[in-house]
Amino acid sequence: MSPLEILFEDEVILVVNKPNGLMVEPDRNGHLNLLNEVKKHIKENQSADEEVYAQHIHRLDRPVSGIILFAKKKRVLKNLSEQFAERRVKKYYQALTENAPEIKNGLLEHWHRKEKKKAVLYDTEIEYAEKAKLKYEVVEHGKLFLWNIELHTGKYHQIRAQSSSLGCPIMGDALYGSTLSYQENAIALHACKLVFTHPITNQELSIVSHKDF
Repeated sequence: MSPLEILFEDEVILVVNKPNGLMVEPDRNGHLNLLNEVKKHIKENQSADEEVYAQHIHRLDRPVSGIILFAKKKRVLKNLSEQFAERRVKKYYQALTENAPEIKNGLLEHWHRKEKKKAVLYDTEIEYAEKAKLKYEVVEHGKLFLWNIELHTGKYHQIRAQSSSLGCPIMGDALYGSTLSYQENAIALHACKLVFTHPITNQELSIVSHKDF
């Protein structure tokens, strides 16, 4: 694996750019994962007697690339987790699709439920469903279309399912209907910006990760 792409680091937090195809956390099949790579990085850059601690605050699907925030100290985990739970964190994504929706910008709202290993969307509330919401703008990008997305809720496969619901599956995402290939173990979806409050200084941090689609 190539070296970690670190976007921000201090004593208590670490923000990295996850490549496509990499799991965020360990799985039972023993795949390479970002959490273990982050722990190796921390161990190499602190004294031998210090505890190695790292915990991701959120996740990205394996084929998705982009920004992941880690706590390096247990004392900041609660603060960061609450920011996500209370939706005080702003999350932005970019995606490529073969098609464009009829309406080029707007708000998508559905009732979302995970069924087996796929997100299923409903127009009306049903049992075990939760509200899924995002704001989007679509522009031409060569022969494809570039989506700029602000994610208001962070549900399982949410962006993938909601774009597909408009007849616009993300490039490479065969699970949700794409017939175009992108890259191996990858889809054209990137977490490009994360805005949150530093758990110690209370300053707003805006972390950006550029990707050339």
